[in-house]
Amino acid sequence: MTFTRRNMIQALGASAVGALTGSAWAQAGGGLKISHQFPGGTLTEGDFRDRLCRKFAVEVEKRTAGALKASVYPGSSLMKTNAQFSSMRKGALDMSLVPLSYAGGEVAETNIGLMPALVPSYEQGAAWKTAEVGKLLSKVMDDKGIVIVSWIWQAGGVASRTRPLLTPDDAKGLKVRGGSREMDMMLKQAGASVITLPSNEIYAAMQTGAMDAAMTSSTSFISFKLEEIAKHLTTGRDKTYWFMFEPLMMSKEVFTKLPKAQQDTVMAVGGELETFARDAAKADDKLAADIYAKAGAKVYDMDEATLKRWQVIARETAWKDFNDKNESCAALLKAAQKLL
Repeated sequence: MTFTRRNMIQALGASAVGALTGSAWAQAGGGLKISHQFPGGTLTEGDFRDRLCRKFAVEVEKRTAGALKASVYPGSSLMKTNAQFSSMRKGALDMSLVPLSYAGGEVAETNIGLMPALVPSYEQGAAWKTAEVGKLLSKVMDDKGIVIVSWIWQAGGVASRTRPLLTPDDAKGLKVRGGSREMDMMLKQAGASVITLPSNEIYAAMQTGAMDAAMTSSTSFISFKLEEIAKHLTTGRDKTYWFMFEPLMMSKEVFTKLPKAQQDTVMAVGGELETFARDAAKADDKLAADIYAKAGAKVYDMDEATLKRWQVIARETAWKDFNDKNESCAALLKAAQKLL
């Protein structure tokens, strides 16, 4: 019999399942469970974040000769988007690929994962992993029960229904989804009203008019088909203040219970997939612009001067607020600025 979550609940009762956390649940359920909020696809087609998770599962199983298997649950089908980080910390979820800044209300330091105008390029984002800022962030995550398996950065921009959002002056009076508390602070200073929701809920909010514009990654612009309702797109293919850290993560409780050889395999595969993620994200920056233009939207690219205007606002609002939260946040920001 295939041992699914449903028949496990029927056999053991919901309370017993609740007690099965970490590797115990992974083993009873047939392997690691990887959750994410993005549309599902295949190894070769669809949202690259889903493909990355599937590639991870295939390669880990191959290298461990079937001893460690993993199943991918796209579209928040295993659990709600905003519950994933907390569940990993508790050992109730094995793995997730989720924007780190979604955990900002729980762990303040994670907001650096979507700090406006702090990461200006993929090259700088990639440098975080081995730089001081990456080591500090890894230590914070480890202390909170999370292991970063793949370091993934994505550029993004703005899709809007009514008018373009390119310069700070354009923000006045718009209802905008920024994607993080820090991004929202910059937008508010520019005169926008902010909307807070996960990226998989953007379409409905824009469709009903509850939101005028949304900032998200280029890949999400494609996967969530916002070209069907957006009339304007500010791209991430050149300059952008919107770079998001969206790592593949694993529960430390689950990770530490794996044999050392399997731990090494998990980290090796995760590291190797970072090049795939970076190349795919860059390709999506260009593809999103093409898709929106073909759908009839007007497409805009940000120049250096406009980026600098946003960065001034970001320094005065989001950066200052983050720096003043605690010593750990201040140290992270200082380390990140060394790479600018």
